[in-house]
Formats: sequence, C-alpha cells, structure tokens
Amino acid sequence: MINEVIKKNGITYGVMIGIASALVTATIYAIDLNLFTSWWMGLISIAISLTLSIILLSKTKRELNGVFPFKEAFTTYFIAAVIGILISTFFNIILFNVIDPGAKDTLSELIIKYTIGMMQKFGTPASAINEAVAKMKLSNPYSTIELLKGSVFAIVVSSIFGLIFAAFFKSKTTQE
Repeated sequence: MINEVIKKNGITYGVMIGIASALVTATIYAIDLNLFTSWWMGLISIAISLTLSIILLSKTKRELNGVFPFKEAFTTYFIAAVIGILISTFFNIILFNVIDPGAKDTLSELIIKYTIGMMQKFGTPASAINEAVAKMKLSNPYSTIELLKGSVFAIVVSSIFGLIFAAFFKSKTTQE
C-alpha cells in the first residue's frame, strides 16, 4: 500500500506539473510558434518541472517527519512525473490534433528550418542535411501516436531524474 501522504502529494504536484507544462505550451503557442524551437524555452520548462519536484519531495519528507526511504521518495516523484507528463501529453494532443491541426504542420516546417540552420553551422555536408530533412518530412512529431511515444520516453527520462532525486532526498539511515 502506498502511504496516503505520498499518494496525495504525488497526485497534487503531478497535476501542478501538468498544468504548468500545459500553460507554458499554451503561452508559447499564443505568443509565437517559433519559440518552440528555442532551446531556452525548453530549459524554462525543465526548470519549472524540477523546481516543483524538489518542492514536492521536500514537503513530503517534512510531512513524513524525515522518515523518507529511497523507495518512497522515488514513488512520490514517479507518481507526480507520470501524472504531469500525461496531462501535458493530453493537452498537446488536443491542441495540435483537435484545436489547431495546422499548427503541427507549421511547427514541422519551423523545426526543419531550425535543424538545417544548426546542421549548416556545424558544417554538415549538404547530402547529410538533405537526408535528415527527407526523414523529418516523413515524420509527424505532433501526431497523437508520436506524442504518446514521446510521453513514454519522457517517463523514462523522468525516472532517471527520479532515481537521482530519491537518492538525494531519502532519509539517512542510522546503522550501528
């Protein structure tokens, strides 16, 4: 059985992370689609998520009176991460496949242009650039299936962060 504090905090902060992610996406969408190709916007999203995760684990450890084994710390983080990712993914599916399906085509074009620019900066041969662009044109990163695949990848990456955070926030054992 999962401790009620862990479950409650994991769900609450998961919803907060998901809503924050959806708000960032909606803000970028409303302001300028070009911001989706900005590396610093990605960093802002990650920083918000990590900050909320640190607050979550600190609060949960405090509510458990400092008794926070590794497994419980990871479970708390994992619940929040999965809920946050699912909310964010659901929002993206609705935004790019129901509300404004044309935006995913525009974004695909912007990402291709950005990728070409980056590859040219690094001196990539034209043949390699053309090959990469051809592959990118065949994919649709904002389709429902691709967004769901991306969410699985995000859960895996989040689990790695969760292991690190759990190791950091777990209570110290007193062995004699």
